[in-house]
Amino acid sequence: MADNTRKAINSEINGAAGAPQVHDSAHLHVSGGATYTDDIPEPRNCLHAAIGTSTHAHATIKNIDLSAVLEAKDVIAVIKACDIPGKNDYGAVVEDDPILASDLVQYLGQPVFAVAARTVDAARRAALLAEIEYEDLELIVDPLSALKKKSFVLPSEKINTGDSTKGLSNSNHRLSGRVFLGGQDQFYLEGQIAMAIPKEDGDFLIYSSTQHPSEIQHAVAHAVNKRAKDVVVECRRMGGAFGGKESQPALIACVAALLSQKTQTPVKLRLDRDADMIITGKRHDFVIDYDVGFDEQGQLQGIALTYTSRCGMSADLSGAINDRAMFHADNAYYLENATITSHRCKTHTVSNTAFRGFGGPQGMFGIEYVMDEIARYLKLDPLDVRKSNFYGIDTRNVTPYKQVVEDNIIHELVEQLELSSEYRTRRRDIRQWNKTSQILKRGIALTPVKFGISFTATHLNQAGALLHVYTDGTVHLNHGGTEMGQGLFTKVAQIVAQELQIDIDNIKITASDTSKVPNTSATAASSGTDLNGMAALDAARIIKERLRRFAADHFKVAPGAIEFGNNNVQVGERSVPFEDIVKLAYMARVSLSTTGFYSTPKINYDRATFSGRPFYYYAYGAAVSEVIIDTLTGEMRVLRADILHDCGKSLNPAIDLGQIEGGFIQGMGWLTTEELWWDGQGSLKTHAPSTYKIPVCSDVPVDFRVEIMQSVANREDSIHRSKAVGEPPLMLALSVFHAVKDAIANVNDNQTSPLLNAPTTPEAILESIYEMRSRGRISGNSTL
Repeated sequence: MADNTRKAINSEINGAAGAPQVHDSAHLHVSGGATYTDDIPEPRNCLHAAIGTSTHAHATIKNIDLSAVLEAKDVIAVIKACDIPGKNDYGAVVEDDPILASDLVQYLGQPVFAVAARTVDAARRAALLAEIEYEDLELIVDPLSALKKKSFVLPSEKINTGDSTKGLSNSNHRLSGRVFLGGQDQFYLEGQIAMAIPKEDGDFLIYSSTQHPSEIQHAVAHAVNKRAKDVVVECRRMGGAFGGKESQPALIACVAALLSQKTQTPVKLRLDRDADMIITGKRHDFVIDYDVGFDEQGQLQGIALTYTSRCGMSADLSGAINDRAMFHADNAYYLENATITSHRCKTHTVSNTAFRGFGGPQGMFGIEYVMDEIARYLKLDPLDVRKSNFYGIDTRNVTPYKQVVEDNIIHELVEQLELSSEYRTRRRDIRQWNKTSQILKRGIALTPVKFGISFTATHLNQAGALLHVYTDGTVHLNHGGTEMGQGLFTKVAQIVAQELQIDIDNIKITASDTSKVPNTSATAASSGTDLNGMAALDAARIIKERLRRFAADHFKVAPGAIEFGNNNVQVGERSVPFEDIVKLAYMARVSLSTTGFYSTPKINYDRATFSGRPFYYYAYGAAVSEVIIDTLTGEMRVLRADILHDCGKSLNPAIDLGQIEGGFIQGMGWLTTEELWWDGQGSLKTHAPSTYKIPVCSDVPVDFRVEIMQSVANREDSIHRSKAVGEPPLMLALSVFHAVKDAIANVNDNQTSPLLNAPTTPEAILESIYEMRSRGRISGNSTL
């Protein structure tokens, strides 16, 4: 009996940490049963809202006439800035983001008023009837114009390490240049939406599609002139977010709450795709200038990088985003003598905001472009130049912001991928193939990723969890993270299942709710599982220890004789079902509910000096991409992608693999097809699927090989020694950009380096080829 019991205890539970557990909502996603904010049954008499927006990019408002709006069919209420009883601001960091513009508009599409009507259609039609008189002001649309006019949302910043001036002047070779890097719309499948329900005594329940329920709670409370205790925000899931639902949903929730407060009726605000893209922020676009000195092997001797970003009309999250761009301007490379300058430009366009990577991808883009330029100048394989500049293990291992890289695995990871992908052989074969193909050209590139994990704002690196155990042995789990399809809820449930040694089917995952777990940080910075998983683990351990002490006392055995496993509790030689232990503990009046908490250790950061340890650890990865371009049309296809990514000791290989694949494809879209374009009047012209092209299934590489690096646990004490996987894979797509650049260089038999900006649309590819022709350097056998 004892032997059989012990065998059962040691059996694997269903859904343990490390298992490829299916996403908790997968069956609901594919059957249409998953409830998103718009699927929540609307209360009786629920009104629908629409936002009236500015038709000028920078102007003073001389007069607003909303009489036609109020008189429109089924319209119940209209609000302007003067109708807001509390604070007319939803700025995440700086109070410079009005909910509704009062006397000044600063981008075309800025909210000016809002209307509530009985139907969605009535509200949207009425919002078009306003008569607003404007007086135009000087307009700044692009970041270079803003830089010239010293128009900034925040002061410029600089990181210095070593002596870049001396390094540059004493270098063997020197190059300088400029590259333009486009932005990206989050294009989440579920648009921005909120529903505000008035409760007794002026309180509110807000359903919001948001990554940051606590921020929604505070923004709404400030707008309606209430306190945080008076507002509850709930979010069960989002249909995608990618950073676009970190600060931006506050505007939507505030408008819904203000109209609800005025009408004392539930109000839902759901933006359509065009309005969503026009009103809300995107990934920052950058102009990157570089001046670099290097030796015969391409090793850097000095470098100056200047990142000029278009922040839009307000600060939003631009401070932290541009800081992170600076922190990732090194990527995986040791910069001994470097100056990294960041300009945060104010333009009369929508305020740009968080997007997967949060500035890190833009920072990496700059240094990867430099590495490629050095290699083409020296006529070396770009991979060799990259490898010669990698961070070292015991030396050459300090970042420009003075953090020591203690967990460097980039050498072995790249070496493994280089061999498994047959990079060298394929590169040689592609060169030969290109010599025989006049119209079609192929290119290949291998690029690395080193991405820092933690919020750079140290205080945000904390999380809470709530755990109830019911008398039938089932568990109610809640924490401060939000689910946007990335599998966070599944992973955290696996962590609890592992600790309590019960099947994951016994755990109910519940909606993020500010009344259950307060003061949460945004689910962002790839830290969702690191933070909330640890908080849930803390709660599970507290419950487990209570049950252990109770069982030891009840059965008169030593606490060390109590072992949890396979839905049972081993008490000496006796095996008791987990459910029975819970019932006994309840009868003995043992608390079966608790909270858990976690704060990330070791991190510290002095922003005044841009130095310290802002990151708990780094996640690594590398990708090899092979592309083919048509030199007559500019069309491009990714033929093959080989990816090797570091997830530490993966909590869920199935979910992690999906994150790697999805991140790569999203990054590929950013760098190849997704073009944001404003005209000279500040009007965004790419605001629908007809003009803004995200990757589709046919864009996935024909040959797509993705692997998780095995047997490399996180050296830091993260949750089960795993590593974050939300953002880092996006930057693997830098290999696609450089493969395209390599293909274009083959048009001229690699005699010169093409000038190529991102995204590499067909127009950009043709422009790059034509630019080489204008320099007169395309070989005579070219057809162009």
